Amino acid sequence: MQDSLAQFLAKAIEVLERIEPWLPETVENVDWQQHWAARWVRTQRQGYLRPIAVHSQLKLADLLGIEHQQRQLVENSQQFLQGLPCNHALMWGARGTGKSSLVRAILAEYAAFGLRLIEVERSNLVDLPLIVEALRGRPERFIIFCDDLSFDAGEADFRQLKSILDGSLEQAPENVVLYVTSNRRHLLPEHQSDNQNWQRSESGELHPSEAVEDKIALSDRFGLWLSFYSFSQEHYLDVVCHWVDHHARALKLVWQRDEGFEKAAIRWATARGNRNGRCAEQFAKHWVGQLGLQR
Repeated sequence: MQDSLAQFLAKAIEVLERIEPWLPETVENVDWQQHWAARWVRTQRQGYLRPIAVHSQLKLADLLGIEHQQRQLVENSQQFLQGLPCNHALMWGARGTGKSSLVRAILAEYAAFGLRLIEVERSNLVDLPLIVEALRGRPERFIIFCDDLSFDAGEADFRQLKSILDGSLEQAPENVVLYVTSNRRHLLPEHQSDNQNWQRSESGELHPSEAVEDKIALSDRFGLWLSFYSFSQEHYLDVVCHWVDHHARALKLVWQRDEGFEKAAIRWATARGNRNGRCAEQFAKHWVGQLGLQR
């Protein structure tokens, strides 16, 4: 009797293991009244939106030195929110200069007006048609945000992005706009061989000019291009002071900008090989933390 029961249980477990991949997954539904943002999650069997708890206190006023880029993206976002014609946006340039921070600050500024954000990783761009179709007809206005986007040579995933942006019958609905950040202006690598004639092309490309056009065509589909550049030393120090003041005020600490402070901030940036907003805030946290220990 016991042997029969054991055999039955073993057989049942085997059957369950076989059918498990075909069972529906637990999908988290997003309550857009409660959540400002979600992330598209790709599993083995399907993809779904997972809500993100947004705790960022970043404000537009915290982003110093990028007023021109900020004004353009804010105006574009306001047009989008009001149902007016607007553009998909490509923000490109040096790392840590405020590209993704600007998008987060805009979300915080306009979430009360129905703006929402969906993060999509570069590896999940193939699901863009599924994502935009799920959002079609909803009352909220959605930014689909892909951070630090670039493609390697030979990859074809970028064509899915092109079709959603423009040039396809299946375009993004009017309540969806794409904001993308990248270190590359054209998102795809460009090689010297792209400009060589076909006799000298290592890849054997017979029409190299068309290959170049194919790469540039992707970034051309973004109507708004915003360029971000490395900070000057003066700009960097101004941003450092802003964040030191921000963190010190929260802890009721007193500090002063003197020569020693500036030298320490410059050494911090030099050790990391860049001057940007991310580096400035990191130093500010270090400096204020040290002041807190000495209190």
